[in-house]
Amino acid sequence: MKDNIDILAIESSCDETAAAVVRNGREVLSNVIYSQIDMHTVYGGVVPELASRAHIEKINPVIEKALSDAGMTLDEIDAVAVTYGPGLVGALLVGVAEAKAIAWAAGKPLIGVHHIEGHISANYIEHPDLKPPYLGLIVSGGHTHLVIVKDWADFEILGRTVDDAAGEAFDKVARAIGLGYPGGPKIDRVAKAGNPDAIVFPRAKVNKSVYDFSFSGLKSAVLNYLNHAAMTGEKVDQADLAASFQKSVVSVLVEHTINAAREHGIRQVAMAGGVASNSALRAAMQAACDREGLSLAIPSPIYCTDNAVMIGVAAFHEYEAGTRSGWDLNAVPGLRLGERGK
Repeated sequence: MKDNIDILAIESSCDETAAAVVRNGREVLSNVIYSQIDMHTVYGGVVPELASRAHIEKINPVIEKALSDAGMTLDEIDAVAVTYGPGLVGALLVGVAEAKAIAWAAGKPLIGVHHIEGHISANYIEHPDLKPPYLGLIVSGGHTHLVIVKDWADFEILGRTVDDAAGEAFDKVARAIGLGYPGGPKIDRVAKAGNPDAIVFPRAKVNKSVYDFSFSGLKSAVLNYLNHAAMTGEKVDQADLAASFQKSVVSVLVEHTINAAREHGIRQVAMAGGVASNSALRAAMQAACDREGLSLAIPSPIYCTDNAVMIGVAAFHEYEAGTRSGWDLNAVPGLRLGERGK
């Protein structure tokens, strides 16, 4: 009987080509990420066709390096895991096709992993004692969810964005104030020199859905502020605007999370997704949890953004549960949290 379960994981849902080898869902043997940010920055955002082409070019070298860094061969791997949704359809198809080919050729089980479940699972890497049930806030470029993690793959969605995701709002506002792409890290950096109370921006509430999020109105408020300043000749302080916008987003995310923890009697909170690497959000959520006597788990920034380690961690729990994907596994770009596609 083998003591360890070693999973080769592949992630290609957007603009990172990533592969990793993860042991027992907790130990990272390798973590390789090829980022396309420099290529997409020229266009102010991710260009799907270019992303797919870059994945095709880089996926084999990235996987080979992940195996080499782990000091392992395909024969020693117990399963092959891959993100199959949600994400960009062309990008997902590259990873799914690669994983299916490797698993079939090596005679290994294939495990399709939900991208958002991967983000949630990233917390288990550095917080091995974290176990369901707990409250999870997932904030990324494409998703904003507040969920109760009832079991390893069982989620109750309390709230989600009704329009822009938090990360999407960061990108749009960053472009509007001349920071460019990617917006999240740039606003985070510039905001450190600004006054978060300089401009009062709205904090949207969704009628009859106390835990849902809405960020399009905030984005519009920023654009209106900029247009008014342009018409009146008023000088815009970029740092103050960035800090004030960021404070509005962070306050809503923290408030919803803390209120949900109180209402449902949950004492553990975990954050995940690219926006979870935002320094203001991390600090505000930690302070709020400390005041409430809640434990808080947040992955290191390298595990907040898209990576294959999180996919390997999520796949381990699927492997242990006996979940296996068939050779008809396909990309599902619009896959919702809790859904299972082919």
